[in-house]
Amino acid sequence: MIVPNYIAGKWIEPETEFGNVYNPSRGERIARVPLSGGADVDAAVQAAFKAFETWSKTPVPQRAAVLFRYKQLLDQHAEELARTVTEENGKTIEEARGDVRRGIEVVDFACGIAHLAKGESLPQIADHIDAVTMREPLGICAGITPFNFPAMVPLWMFPIAIACGNAFILKPSEKVPLTANRLAALFTEAGLPEGVLNIVHGAREVVDTLCAHPGIAAVSFIGSSRVAEHVYTLACSHGKRVQAGGGAKNALLVMPDAEPESTLRAVLGAAYGCAGQRCMAGSVLMGVGAAADEWRERMTAALARLKVDDTSANDAADMGPVIDPAAQERINRVIATAPDKGAEIAYRGDNHPDRGFFVGPALIDRVKPEMQIFQEEIFGPVLSMLRPKTLDEAIATMNQLSFGNGASIFTSSGAAARQFTREMQCGMIGVNVGVPAPMAPFPFSGWNKSFFGDLHVQGTEGVLFYTRQRVVLSRWDETYVRQQGW
Repeated sequence: MIVPNYIAGKWIEPETEFGNVYNPSRGERIARVPLSGGADVDAAVQAAFKAFETWSKTPVPQRAAVLFRYKQLLDQHAEELARTVTEENGKTIEEARGDVRRGIEVVDFACGIAHLAKGESLPQIADHIDAVTMREPLGICAGITPFNFPAMVPLWMFPIAIACGNAFILKPSEKVPLTANRLAALFTEAGLPEGVLNIVHGAREVVDTLCAHPGIAAVSFIGSSRVAEHVYTLACSHGKRVQAGGGAKNALLVMPDAEPESTLRAVLGAAYGCAGQRCMAGSVLMGVGAAADEWRERMTAALARLKVDDTSANDAADMGPVIDPAAQERINRVIATAPDKGAEIAYRGDNHPDRGFFVGPALIDRVKPEMQIFQEEIFGPVLSMLRPKTLDEAIATMNQLSFGNGASIFTSSGAAARQFTREMQCGMIGVNVGVPAPMAPFPFSGWNKSFFGDLHVQGTEGVLFYTRQRVVLSRWDETYVRQQGW
């Protein structure tokens, strides 16, 4: 099967080279995706520009009506979308359902655009002068999305941008193109005019062309920090507004007074959910003081019970594969070489299918802050364990990192939670929450090397990012009315 581009309301198979799309659970090719080029981006920009002229002038309630219909269709097709996510990404079916559900929540939020995009007013700011502000669309916006959330991350971007009156070009990861195409088809079915949403599949050439194209006003990106910085630098150098989310190294700090059962569930889900392939994955476990030995035992026992299986065939699987052979090889190498640096493999699972791109869950103990396994994002089912003696030491250790996405503390102490919340240098904090990823009305608020830009995705910051503000001052002198005898 060839995965087509979607430009000006038409499905187009470009004349180009193609890459392979795999089912990661089975290692089987399920589709071929075009590695499009600059000409394909140009065609999408032209279609988007034509559509923008009309869509930007469409009354806001009419735009909202299309989004309401889209939300209804997404709800109706949620299970189908989740199955597609599982097929091309390898998530368990429950993780895939969550991927779709969290994306739909953003569409639900965007349906309120009539309220979200309102301006402000201040009458009589000076004698006979009133001031108002208006939020207006930017033009053509582009989104570049990763493989790990095929539904949610694209839905972070284009529904809000389109609700604000912009046209949009999406470049999904070439590893998971099927979900993106289905999202576009359902939006068209909801009544979105042709050219308002376009999809151009490809790799670096498409990314760089989107960042440099003079017809594009804004670029949204989610991916690794290395590429996020590249996108930010390149797009900014061409005068574009940019939001670029990068990688992370998120801490799970367990205090001695943490409630054991709920904390264990949260830590397992944060570290090994989605096979560790998410920028909010808990990748560092810190058992403070006497809690360390206890939590090593708890974790190894729990990991031995984890069912790692073909997610396409087994809805009861607790964890699926990683995305491709390159990721599988890289993660296995990180695990295998950890003892060379002085760390200790406390657990390494091997009870999984032979075919497919599986990596068993791993727990690496005795990790030190200077080790590479601590400093770098692994993006796989690997949890590094550190043993700080105090809360102060734990916070100071984590604040050495260049990343700044999330961190969670598990405790019954309000004082410990308050100190952690105030002193951790990251944008998203969890208190007895394993994955502190914000819901749709709030921004996904990475800091430091986890984010490049000013306005984040989601929430009101998303609306601000996809609009620009016009200020109007009006003077109407009442003397004229009196002269006319009115």
